[in-house]
Amino acid sequence: MSLDSDQEWAPPGVDAERPSVARVHDALLGGLENFASDRSVARRLKDAVPEVVDLVWCNRAFIGRVVDFLIREAGIRQIIDLGAGLPTVENTHEVAQFADPRSRVVYVDIDPMVEPHARALLNGNPYADAITADARDVASVLGHPALTRLIDLSQPTAILAIGLLHLFSDQENPHGLIQRYVAALPPGSYLAASNFVASASPKSKALEALLQATMGTGYFRDKAAIAAYFDGLVLVDPGVVHFPEWRPDDRLPGPLAPWEELLLGGVGRKP
Repeated sequence: MSLDSDQEWAPPGVDAERPSVARVHDALLGGLENFASDRSVARRLKDAVPEVVDLVWCNRAFIGRVVDFLIREAGIRQIIDLGAGLPTVENTHEVAQFADPRSRVVYVDIDPMVEPHARALLNGNPYADAITADARDVASVLGHPALTRLIDLSQPTAILAIGLLHLFSDQENPHGLIQRYVAALPPGSYLAASNFVASASPKSKALEALLQATMGTGYFRDKAAIAAYFDGLVLVDPGVVHFPEWRPDDRLPGPLAPWEELLLGGVGRKP
């Protein structure tokens, strides 16, 4: 599957000619679970923003710090990872279960390739699973048998919506979507969310234009709109910030690079 060819084999339900966010992400990381259409988009993204691979790894590092906080400091033991993408290093369940082996994680992605690969990685892990579902269908996600087997929604739970919400247009109402997920969770639950940030930066404008041209999606929002994802929640310090600024493992060496200013994220607790 990793070799360019006129006809690439694809599992049932997967259109190899149509690039997928999960598979483009995999291609940027040098993975093998992608097609020529995905690699073409990845090359164009790297041409437009050469630091896009650094940006992807920055995203992974942010997720790792968020999950570590949720388990070690917030006392969360249940995580639903929306738009999880294809497995890579330091996956959500690995970080969570390193902190507490009893942590339960369910991965959710609309790409049919994600579930079998995630389950192969899980290798019978009794406290983690993956499902194929559209994150926009809240009832189907939260009512999925594989999710309800692991996640007790009467107990505090964390929703990860990192790298997901910028895929939805304003007409799809990502703010309302997040509110429906949060409404289904008990007090003491958490939301971690992010979005590409709209700015006058040439890199920001180039990346947004290319994402919409190649993927038909990619909606950058200002800081106020991103902060609105956390309406009704208590923001965890340091609030909604650029990824490297959210509880960094090391002291920031200085001003952020332009590519580090492309994403904003934060974590909020349901009171």
